[in-house]
Amino acid sequence: MSTTKQHREENWNALGDDAFRRAVRAFIEERYPAELRFLPFRPPWRELKPWVMLLVEKGWSAPNWPVKYGGMGLSPGKLLIFIDEQERWGVARAPDHGIVQVGPMLIQFGSEEQKRNVLPGMRTFETIWCQGYSEPGSGSDLASLVTEAVADGDHFVINGRKIWTSFALDATHTYLLARTDRKAKQQEGITFFLVDLSLPGAARRGIKNIAGATEYCEMVFDGVRVHRSNIVGELNKGWTVAKSVLNFERLNSGSPRRAQFAFERLRALAQERGVLGEPDFRKRYTELRLDLADLKAVYAYFADQVKRGQPLGADVSILKVMSTELNQRITEFMLETAGDLGLVAAGERGDIGRVDALTPFLDSRGRTIGAGTSEIHRNVVAKRVLGLPAA
Repeated sequence: MSTTKQHREENWNALGDDAFRRAVRAFIEERYPAELRFLPFRPPWRELKPWVMLLVEKGWSAPNWPVKYGGMGLSPGKLLIFIDEQERWGVARAPDHGIVQVGPMLIQFGSEEQKRNVLPGMRTFETIWCQGYSEPGSGSDLASLVTEAVADGDHFVINGRKIWTSFALDATHTYLLARTDRKAKQQEGITFFLVDLSLPGAARRGIKNIAGATEYCEMVFDGVRVHRSNIVGELNKGWTVAKSVLNFERLNSGSPRRAQFAFERLRALAQERGVLGEPDFRKRYTELRLDLADLKAVYAYFADQVKRGQPLGADVSILKVMSTELNQRITEFMLETAGDLGLVAAGERGDIGRVDALTPFLDSRGRTIGAGTSEIHRNVVAKRVLGLPAA
């Protein structure tokens, strides 16, 4: 029996939570590269790939998938421990849309042929996936998308643009929404497609963010012919499929991860600057530490819902607002603490190491926009949780 197969066949859920946490922690602390801990930017795939291949070999690359499809088959509680240990150690996020979003969606909605042909490459990262949702004029109002797919025999011809796409430069494939019925209402007449980015007519252009890192892309589809077999779910019913993909994002976008990363860097910066014991610094530092504890408590509340198998409600929008805005407050204080060291951003390489306060500050600016703006999430809470009337 191969090592990978043996690991996949272990019943991780039979372990107690403490024992499982110790096993995950020991592996991460022993094998994860120290130079990639608590980075203020997403590292290029080439730098993170050796770590991800270790997870593939160990059978840990798809912790949320059923064992039947090569995953660890973790229960929601065990999965949250697995994620928590990575965040605690400062593990950078891999280009994992295939694992955490489209893979589970295919397991739920995909055809047997799609599961057989697509899932194995996702699990081993032979294929890397990105999400083709947002468009130049359709961000938070995703249902207003205009990318179109027109039937032509056994194929659909896709024309349109997607933008602010994470991981797209490294991606081999994308999953996207395209309008297939112009006469239908906004959230109807939309179809979910799997698209190979090597097809003629598919192009990508990197977009540098204000910190100088090429984190996002614009994708252009000019007459891209996609076989009908790459539709997931029913024709014109892609909105239902798309919503299932967003379920993970709703919890993930409110994770304390980025605020925790920023706080760890604030601590290291303060030690380097020799201000950790100064009263004025300690006052604000303690306030932020308490805010972080509050965020973790709220995250634990929603995580417990997931553990119990309960669907997340509209109130989870609170989490995203708290997380991204706390991240901004921490990085603003980092910039003040850095003084003259806060004038230079590390960009993609992180060349000025742990004293780089500018990169996380700049990165935090867009986090209140992505995955739904803070204004959108506040409106959701106002209308659907508090029952307030529309303005």
